[in-house]
Amino acid sequence: MKNFHFIAIGGAVMHNLALALVQKGYHVTGSDDEIYEPSKTRLNKAGILPEEFGWFPVKIHEGLDGIILGMHARIDNPELVKAKELGIPVYSFPEFIYNQSKDKKRVVIAGSHGKTSITSIILHVLKDQGVDFDYLVGAQIEGFDLMVRLSDAPVIIIEGDEYLTSPLDRRPKFFHYKHDIALLSGIAWDHFNVFPDFDEYKNQFRQLIDMTPEGGELIYCEADPLVKEESESSEMKGKKNPYQAHPAEIRNGKTVLLTSQGEIPIQIFGEHNLQNLLGAKKVCEALSLTESQFYDSIQSFKGAAKRMELIKAKEDRALYRDFAHAPSKLKATANAVKSQFPERRLIAVQELHTYSSLNKDFLPNYEGTMDSPDEAIIYLNPHAAAMKRLELMDEETLRNGFKRKDLKLFTDSQALKSYLLEKDYTNTNLLLMSSGNYDNMDLEGIKAKFE
Repeated sequence: MKNFHFIAIGGAVMHNLALALVQKGYHVTGSDDEIYEPSKTRLNKAGILPEEFGWFPVKIHEGLDGIILGMHARIDNPELVKAKELGIPVYSFPEFIYNQSKDKKRVVIAGSHGKTSITSIILHVLKDQGVDFDYLVGAQIEGFDLMVRLSDAPVIIIEGDEYLTSPLDRRPKFFHYKHDIALLSGIAWDHFNVFPDFDEYKNQFRQLIDMTPEGGELIYCEADPLVKEESESSEMKGKKNPYQAHPAEIRNGKTVLLTSQGEIPIQIFGEHNLQNLLGAKKVCEALSLTESQFYDSIQSFKGAAKRMELIKAKEDRALYRDFAHAPSKLKATANAVKSQFPERRLIAVQELHTYSSLNKDFLPNYEGTMDSPDEAIIYLNPHAAAMKRLELMDEETLRNGFKRKDLKLFTDSQALKSYLLEKDYTNTNLLLMSSGNYDNMDLEGIKAKFE
């Protein structure tokens, strides 16, 4: 029996990988200095929740086949130090995923935005069509118990992140997967704390493109000018396969695909999702699925968690939640909801939660991203800014950055909740966008306004 120890087992992907290894029959242990829900309950149910929070070098012994190191751990982590002293192999999770899948066909979905949605569509279609596959995805998806599966399947679908690999490896995660097929959805500056220079950020994607092997394939969104430029100028050896948005029409708040097989109704919407959908279709076709199979399965796809997720709706209103936080994601999501329901008023709330979004120097990248909502609101958590050692921006600074004079700012989640509860939502959609949770703001009362 293989025996692995996780340093920082509580992370979203890390705990899912740990659970996947338990399913595979491996012996798994782990440590972390903090574990939140749902990781805590899921690890406990599997019998691998650490008895105490903290780092315990005594857990590191020569009987381990390897250490899987999470990004949350520091270089001087006492368990990591002990593992190095004993000469135990240390893997980042992307290195470990590659190690487990090097004999499979590896499909990597990359880009500044759309990765989770595209990966989710592919997983849904493959499962619906009875294809055997492994996967790694960055969100919980309906119909899948875990965010990771590792088996004897001949193919693996991987959501490839450009963020750092581990405390020991400052390269993007997606370099480690050594793709056979890569999809590149878009390039828009993100992770300002790691890539303070935009050209350095773009260079990571240039390198990924160039890694496409002879006999491999690059599927790229030519609607994104940077992706088009980098992909078409690359001297990579494999096949280049461009895509744009799938042709579609909006009818009475519903989107239908226009295809050679007639009109196909779908449950997702927005120009960016039509791009995501066609990119996913290209991947499925590269894996030998037919157009008919894709169109049969896409009709039942509801979307990934927190990606244009419909929380509550009735005849004249809807409440949506989305993970959008980077400028490109924010603009695409707000535009999509407004375009889908042009006759309805749109109130959009954006929580600035990440290092990039809270950084005054990065703020000009948000210009025009909140133009489409009828009412635009920003929520800033003073504690989040303080934790990242950043100055808390004021309303005037934000208005100048977003270039919207009527922008409203809240720095207290209870005050924001009270404001939203007082609103009349007749013929109105409310869109909540954040990679956080508005400082644990309770949404139950707000949901009731849409029932």
